[in-house]
Amino acid sequence: MAFKDLLITEIFHSLQGESSLIGMPFAFIRLTGCNLRCTYCDSTYSFKGGKKLSIDEILSVIAPYEVKHVLLTGGEPLLQRNTLELIDRLNSKNYKVSLETHGEVSVEAASKKARLIMDFKTPGSGMCRGNFEKNLPFLKQTDEVKFVITSAGDYEWARTWVKSGKIPTDEILFSPALPALNSPGVYEGVEPRWLAEQILKDKLPVRFQLQLHKQLWGADTKGV
Repeated sequence: MAFKDLLITEIFHSLQGESSLIGMPFAFIRLTGCNLRCTYCDSTYSFKGGKKLSIDEILSVIAPYEVKHVLLTGGEPLLQRNTLELIDRLNSKNYKVSLETHGEVSVEAASKKARLIMDFKTPGSGMCRGNFEKNLPFLKQTDEVKFVITSAGDYEWARTWVKSGKIPTDEILFSPALPALNSPGVYEGVEPRWLAEQILKDKLPVRFQLQLHKQLWGADTKGV
């Protein structure tokens, strides 16, 4: 891979389907590669393959979208060494950059350059190793933390974290992992209404979210 290249699974123009910016037009840049294998992963196609693109090529692809917001996602974007330089170039073009991360890779440098959305891996993910805790000091108030809830046990685990006072962000997101249709038994899944009612019952200061993009377009993605 050339020094300025990144391995890209797809780039596409769509509405943000999650986070506090749900519904906003975004340029999505999905980087290839992840060191986790979560039970509910919906982007396993990004684990391998992809296309090498220079930063200039990436910028040229997203320019026609005419958006203010860019999301770097994966996979795990911070596994690629040139991701930070890509963020710098995006910032220089006045894009508002968000970055999704599982927090197992250091976010210290990225935290100074982008709005982070850190996914705290719940027990039901099969990847609950606690490695994200080392990155808590680098989260900003304006960043976001996400929990994907696959079961009542996951909810209790996430609720404990919320009530611990250790999360420094203003936004905490709870997403229901729907029951696994293609692989029954891989994880339990929860009904969205059940999760919403639990949040209200426990008076948690969190944002309930469903994946808007899947409600609009199903599981299909549009990449180049």
